[in-house]
Amino acid sequence: MISVEVALERILGAFTPLAAEQVSLAAALGRVLAVDVTARLTQPPAAVSAMDGYAVRAADVVQVPARLRVVGMAPAGGAYGKALRPGEAVRIFTGAALPAGADAIVIQEDANLEGDKVTVREAVSPGRYVRPAGLDFKAGEVGLIAGRCLGPRDIGLAAAMNVPWLPVRRRPRIAVLATGDEIVMPGDPLGPNQIVSSNALALAAAITAWGGEPLTLGIAADTKESLQSLAAGAANADLLVTTGGASVGDFDLVQEALKERGLAVDFWQIAMRPGKPLIFGRLGTTPLLGLPGNPVSSLVCAIIFLRPAMARMLGQNVADSGPRSARLGCALPANDRRQDYLRARLGQASDGELVATPFEVQDSSNLSRLTHADCLVVRPPLAPAAKAGERVAIIPLDGA
Repeated sequence: MISVEVALERILGAFTPLAAEQVSLAAALGRVLAVDVTARLTQPPAAVSAMDGYAVRAADVVQVPARLRVVGMAPAGGAYGKALRPGEAVRIFTGAALPAGADAIVIQEDANLEGDKVTVREAVSPGRYVRPAGLDFKAGEVGLIAGRCLGPRDIGLAAAMNVPWLPVRRRPRIAVLATGDEIVMPGDPLGPNQIVSSNALALAAAITAWGGEPLTLGIAADTKESLQSLAAGAANADLLVTTGGASVGDFDLVQEALKERGLAVDFWQIAMRPGKPLIFGRLGTTPLLGLPGNPVSSLVCAIIFLRPAMARMLGQNVADSGPRSARLGCALPANDRRQDYLRARLGQASDGELVATPFEVQDSSNLSRLTHADCLVVRPPLAPAAKAGERVAIIPLDGA
């Protein structure tokens, strides 16, 4: 068995960022930027008013009350075309450009208008209620960094920077192949020795959530011919993920069947729990990640290995999805030589610190525990017994 760290290093070494493609802003939500995006204009393009009121020269209102002559108006989206002279003011609205010579805004609540004269009751200093040119961003400045998964705020910023198209990484195409005579799809009739398949659907959902395109190949029967036939559908995928058939039982045929089709195995079996029987290799030109058939093991291994592999393909920093830390909510016994991933709930202590409390039952058959967990507590190989309150590494789960 090899360590989790060595396995992850070897898996990541098989992938490089995928090619970029251009998408419109309307189609960019959830996509990953391939290159930095710079502003195509300066925002605001000139000094503008941040409030409704009067554009003035601050020097004219040092002593208040001050009486100024209103010589014009600057509506939102408009401007007063002349330079402001001493003793003059311009009625101005939020977003309008300051007239030349003006350097401050008197808000309308601090002024009284009588005919073409305005009485200013509060002094203002230069720059008061003025948004200088480029306050938000300047033309040529980087607004969005490569590797960022684009959210609604990013789409808004790109639009404001006058960028209608964005270069994003192509979504990784991940083929998913479930194996085993004993599994059937949800809703199908169940035989006396069959179980409902959850792995392929869960993995496809994870792939979508992590920025990829799942290609579900179906369920292979426990025969070489079925495995070989369905696996051929992954020829154009960026990665083939199998689930089940990765152990050493008489009917665990993934290695045996696919070696006849050119599977070169890099490694199998990792010193981890859950998820020991994991295969990594290459089927022709397609990388293959063989996950265990146990639903909890399959999903935990996907979190530990598949998600970082997809991040590498998307040009993201793999370290960003690495472990965080929290206090331990209960005592734990010493660990054996396999790295352990304990399903746990997250809470918050009175001082604001996160507290991770592993479920008492960690049996890998309990998928409901994984669904209700907020994180995985990581226990290194041969970790000594830990007391409640000690700091431990955690991997937050989606939605936590």
